[in-house]
Amino acid sequence: MPTFDVTSEVDLQEVRNAVDQASREVATRFDFKGTGAAIEMRDHEITLNAPTADRLKALVQVLEEKLVRRQVSLKAVHYGKAEEATKATVRQVATLNAGISSDHAKKINRIVKELNLKGVSSQAQGDQVRVSGKKRDDLQAVIASLKEADLDIPLQFGNFRD
Repeated sequence: MPTFDVTSEVDLQEVRNAVDQASREVATRFDFKGTGAAIEMRDHEITLNAPTADRLKALVQVLEEKLVRRQVSLKAVHYGKAEEATKATVRQVATLNAGISSDHAKKINRIVKELNLKGVSSQAQGDQVRVSGKKRDDLQAVIASLKEADLDIPLQFGNFRD
């Protein structure tokens, strides 16, 4: 019986490279020079520091531009609330979400069930969802419908087996 896994992963090395590129651009760009704007990454968190809220928006834009160039989905980045920091600066923390939460797994299972494809079933297994079916064409229809659904997380489809 053909199966495949639905996962949500982020390549941390690509994110690290994008953050490094963004911080280098911030260091050399004219509108950021001498302002103390910075981008730092620790584990699954990216910290953005800027002198004003406008500079923070520009910093986010630079970071997102570099992430897109590195083919990291922006759905994996969730921005926290911008808060005031020391010396009249503004700080914002962006977290990277990897793995499928139980809520998202339930949504994926509901989407698969609503397709009413005969012999197709799905079940959550930790931070991934396994979809199995009798026909390969049915599984490809499931992949197409999951790509169309807006789930706020990046989805990858792998481990396809006949």
